[in-house]
Amino acid sequence: MLGTAAVWTFSVPIAPKVVAQSGETHPLPENDWCITCHAELEDELARPVSLFTRDVHLATGLSCADCHGGDRTAEDPDVAMDPHKGFVGNPGPLGMPKFCDRCHGDAAFMKEYNPGLPVDQYTKYLTSVHGQRNKAGDKNAAQCASCHPAHDMKPTNDPTSSVYALNIPNTCGSCHADSAYMASYGIPVNQFAGYSKSVHGRALLERHDLGAPACNDCHGNHAASPPITGAIANVCGNCHAFNAELFARSPHKKAYEERGIPACEVCHGVHEIHQLSVENLGDGPESICATCHAALDDSRGIAVANVLKAELTKLDGEYDRADSLLTVAERKGMFVEDAQFKLKDARQAIIQANTLIHAFSDSVLQIKVDSGMVVLASVAQAAQEQIDEASFRRFGLVIASLIISFVAIMLFLKIRDLERKRK
Repeated sequence: MLGTAAVWTFSVPIAPKVVAQSGETHPLPENDWCITCHAELEDELARPVSLFTRDVHLATGLSCADCHGGDRTAEDPDVAMDPHKGFVGNPGPLGMPKFCDRCHGDAAFMKEYNPGLPVDQYTKYLTSVHGQRNKAGDKNAAQCASCHPAHDMKPTNDPTSSVYALNIPNTCGSCHADSAYMASYGIPVNQFAGYSKSVHGRALLERHDLGAPACNDCHGNHAASPPITGAIANVCGNCHAFNAELFARSPHKKAYEERGIPACEVCHGVHEIHQLSVENLGDGPESICATCHAALDDSRGIAVANVLKAELTKLDGEYDRADSLLTVAERKGMFVEDAQFKLKDARQAIIQANTLIHAFSDSVLQIKVDSGMVVLASVAQAAQEQIDEASFRRFGLVIASLIISFVAIMLFLKIRDLERKRK
């Protein structure tokens, strides 16, 4: 669950961190007694006004009464906040989803402001774990203002927004990494820590690669829920489509379904996902295959895994040899650009071969390995020829230098002999 953010206090158990610290501000409306009055108050009662200068609703021309109702033109608070004039005030965490849906679920209304926004967020929210708990009366379950801070909502493409791609892990982690807050739910709180060390987390949080997946890419946004066992491969397959296609045709597909085993998660983990290596194949000390196949006493499975490992190791070794020869040839000043282009093709073959592991078929992998070995053999041969050419040229240069030196010495001696005879 994410935390509760009350309308007037706007707090969550741990405030979400953002990459940037300031956003674009917008001018406050004039002749609006909601703004005027709250700006003169103190502490939390004045805070909505200071936050609202950066709010996306203000940017579109909306103000307090457009959400909370009441009469913005009335100076008298009793008149301005008269329930008979539609004043709502603080809807509270249980009323917040429906409160926001009054506008965000109205397609005709949203067309006036942002036709591109979906109008089914509330419907999806009700299907989520957060929404189900909220509907059941759990005030601590995440609702709209938990992720979109009240009065300080910003577009998703604003780097200061709590739902900007780089900030989503911290927004989710503000509650999901809080052990005290999550204790009553019995949910682990290590997701953010694991994600931060994963290939996905390092790409997003360290390299700021906005294409890298965050929490919502796997769990969903408003319909956020943990993927069920049978759906994990489909979730991963949204990005890793070819891997998913290979797995779907592999012998593991049926075996996993029969045993109720989640597909990708078994080998790659959940949140702390790391790039696997060749050493994770076969039956070696770092083997992942052996965790299942050894327990099943499956000699066929281990045999195939060992073949996959051997073939990929062979391909990697040949690549290193070709690369080393090219480096030597380049340092000798030889032209190696054509061979370097071929080496890039070989690198692609290695990447593709590693992807083909998901087919769990030695025959399928063998085809790609063989084609890569052919390319690498031609690169190594070209590099060796350039090295031999460099050696030949150096040898020829030495011989030429010796001949030139010999001729120079003989000319020098001849000139001295002629000078002596003249004397």
